[in-house]
Amino acid sequence: MYKSPSKVRQASLFWDLETMLSPKNSLYKLANLIDWNLFEQSFAPLYSKDTGRMAKPIRLMVGLLILKHLRDVSDESVVEQFSENAYFQYFCGMEAFRTDAPCVPTELVEFRRRIGESGMELILKESIRINLLIGDHRKEEMQGKDGKDGRGRKPDAEHTAFIDTTVQEKNVTFPTDSKLLNKVIAFCHSVAEKENLKVRQSYAKEIKELKLVQRFRGRKNSKAKVRKADKRMRTIAGRLLRELLRLLPDRNAYQKRIDICMRLVNGERLDGHKIYSLHEPDVLCISKGKEGKKYEFGNKVSIVRLWDGLIIGALSFRNEYDGHTIDKAMEQVRRLYDRKIKTLACDRGYRGQSMSGQTQIIIPDTPKKTDSRYAKNKKHKLFRKRAGIEPVIGHCKADHRLGRNFYKGLFGDSINVMLAAAAFNFKRAMRLLLCLIERVIMWCCGRQELNFQHQFFPQGYMKKCDVAFLRVDYLTFQFLK
Repeated sequence: MYKSPSKVRQASLFWDLETMLSPKNSLYKLANLIDWNLFEQSFAPLYSKDTGRMAKPIRLMVGLLILKHLRDVSDESVVEQFSENAYFQYFCGMEAFRTDAPCVPTELVEFRRRIGESGMELILKESIRINLLIGDHRKEEMQGKDGKDGRGRKPDAEHTAFIDTTVQEKNVTFPTDSKLLNKVIAFCHSVAEKENLKVRQSYAKEIKELKLVQRFRGRKNSKAKVRKADKRMRTIAGRLLRELLRLLPDRNAYQKRIDICMRLVNGERLDGHKIYSLHEPDVLCISKGKEGKKYEFGNKVSIVRLWDGLIIGALSFRNEYDGHTIDKAMEQVRRLYDRKIKTLACDRGYRGQSMSGQTQIIIPDTPKKTDSRYAKNKKHKLFRKRAGIEPVIGHCKADHRLGRNFYKGLFGDSINVMLAAAAFNFKRAMRLLLCLIERVIMWCCGRQELNFQHQFFPQGYMKKCDVAFLRVDYLTFQFLK
């Protein structure tokens, strides 16, 4: 059951967060820019109106999701830090400071399932809107209210985007056949012991000898012995699984895990898909040609970035060819980004497609003989700028949980990349909020700064940044208003 919170704010007599915290804090400013009513209107119909226990506020749950990826912490950590951090509580809509936990960490799991992929896209769309709002405000102050350059036209950078793919690694260990087969055999022994099943043979002594042979896999003259031991382990695992199927009833609690183990033992003969992890059977082995990592285990994701670094598209795929991901990625960009993209710059991995709707796709190639020097320099600049998407992907992996995906299943693959991209955009907006006011002051105030210094500091001049911080409260109020 869900009931919308009252819009009438009752300030606390002693601990009102809005007056207690500093309005110069970037998280404080970001909380005032996000349209929380949008999430309230979109997610409230997903709850029952009159049955069940009262649900947590939607702003609280969305705020915790954003903070989790913004600070690169787990569900448990973000719930724990909420009770310690006053700015976290203000960001999530609390009026007064509280010391208890806002929710159980598993409630975040249920909330992610409730809002689904469309809800994650809505969070990403809101992060894009805030960055565009800040960018448009800065351009109006710098160039005039029409946003055009000195020649009366808008710059091409607003209509140019860059796309690249990377691998989102799953939270699995490096898989080897012997390791997985040992897990299957241990699983069979544990089920037989738990259910008091009398198996015909446990192979305990033989398995111990085979593990000793597998231990010296790296020795020079042991390849044939290790290969024979692996084959024998696969045979034993298959026998134990079939023994469980004979002894257990048709409907049992272990059927799903037994099916996955049978797919592993039988290899790729059943469905053509090799199993690399028992708890994540959908993991793929992807080779991107990297020297440091020859193979990565997870799934492929596509990132679309603007000229100024804003991520406007983040979509999960399986292991498609890069060129086949363009159309789906651009469909998501059209849903999230309400401005037209005329040019999309890619690397050579996207060969085979020149147009996606009305967007032209440009791939690095040898210059044409008919190209002028200006055209060659323009293309060269464009493809040099395209390389800037690599550090953006690196920051998403290092700072916003894209490097290792802890969410389960294909649904987890899809939502993790969108939350990581949204967190990157929110962090970018926080940095812009810190430097925007100083830039606006330096451009707008002009000689007024000197008069301001003469009036209040007649004994000597201050630095421009000091004057900027003295006037930061007023301009913050004007911008947020």
